Amino acid sequence: MIVRKYAKNDLPDMIRIWNDIVEEGIAFPQEETLTAESGAEFFAGQSHCGVAFIDDKVVGLYILHPNNVGRCGHICNASYGVDSALRGKHIGEALVTDCLVRAKELGFRVLQFNAVVETNYGARHLYEKLGFKQLGVIDGGFRTKDGSYVNICPYYKTL
Repeated sequence: MIVRKYAKNDLPDMIRIWNDIVEEGIAFPQEETLTAESGAEFFAGQSHCGVAFIDDKVVGLYILHPNNVGRCGHICNASYGVDSALRGKHIGEALVTDCLVRAKELGFRVLQFNAVVETNYGARHLYEKLGFKQLGVIDGGFRTKDGSYVNICPYYKTL
């Protein structure tokens, strides 16, 4: 598996993976899916986007961007997506590991996740394995696709 900066020809697979997660309605806060046009704009607007490849096929991606501005602009945020057919194969770990390197190279000092859904056990286990610290729990902070509310668990790691 390799992880590298995305290229324009990666966009259809990136948009497909992103939209699958949005449509699941159990992890990302977005409710609207990306089109070819809005997806190109969205990914181009990030500080960095990485894509994971296995056998020349995009199998995962991440976006990295500032979490805030000004005096808090040194804190970044990221989101990760893995092809649903390939979850559990350590693709997420490769993406997060690459993201940590890129974030530091870009001058960020902290990577913070604002809204890790409490029931996203795989992500939470991975973040804790990689040294992220949980900040607490926000009761009912995430509304799932079915309209129910689940807790979110913010995490951070000093770079």
